[in-house]
Formats: sequence, structure tokens, C-alpha cells
Amino acid sequence: QVQLVESGGGLVQAGASLRVACTASGRTFSPYAMGWFRQAPGKERECVAAISASGGDTYYADSVKGRFSISRDNAQNTVYLQMNSLKPEDTDVYYCAARRLATAQTMGVTGTRMDYWGKGTLVTVSA
Repeated sequence: QVQLVESGGGLVQAGASLRVACTASGRTFSPYAMGWFRQAPGKERECVAAISASGGDTYYADSVKGRFSISRDNAQNTVYLQMNSLKPEDTDVYYCAARRLATAQTMGVTGTRMDYWGKGTLVTVSA
């Protein structure tokens, strides 16, 4: 089992930056591709960013390209999502997920089954 715990969410104004983190415990973190997801009301959960196990490959949804950046520190068992130029439409609960031996692109495919999920951290962007 891998336990994922998100942190760093909060309330910010539009245009601000925020970094959220996801820390893993349990099994070895390094073989897992990691992703950040959000789910707007009435819509399927969307992968906004993903990173391969090595960190060498990334995926971003069109809606966040150029504004969000994903990174990982395998020594600290942590994946980060740096969010810049935040917009009110970025308001959501952000979930961290892991899938063993996946590519970053696979993580971005809607409906891809994840091995583990965190419980989420709320990001609220005020206008």
C-alpha cells in the first residue's frame, strides 16, 4: 500500500501563486508515476499535470500549460505542483494519484485507472 497525503492548499487571490505537495508513505515511491487531478462539479476528474517515475517526462492539461509546473523529489517521497497566475476557475479540490510504471502521458488519459489516491487539498482562488 502507498498512502498519499496532500498539503498546501488554501485561499489566494487571482494572479497569485501557490504550491501544493503530496507526500507518499508505505511502499517505495520511485517506481510510480504521479499526477495531480481536479474535478469540477458534474465533470469527470481531470488530470492537470503528471510526471513520470524518473521525473524526465511530464504532462499538462491545456488549461494549465505555461502556468503550472509539476516536479518530484524521490528522496523525500514528495511530488509538487507549482501553480502560478491562478484564476478563479482553478478553484477545486486537488487530488494526488499514483500509478506504477506508467508514463506521464498515460496519466493524462481520462479514465486511466490509478493505483492510489490521496484525499485532496482545497485550492480556492478569489476574483
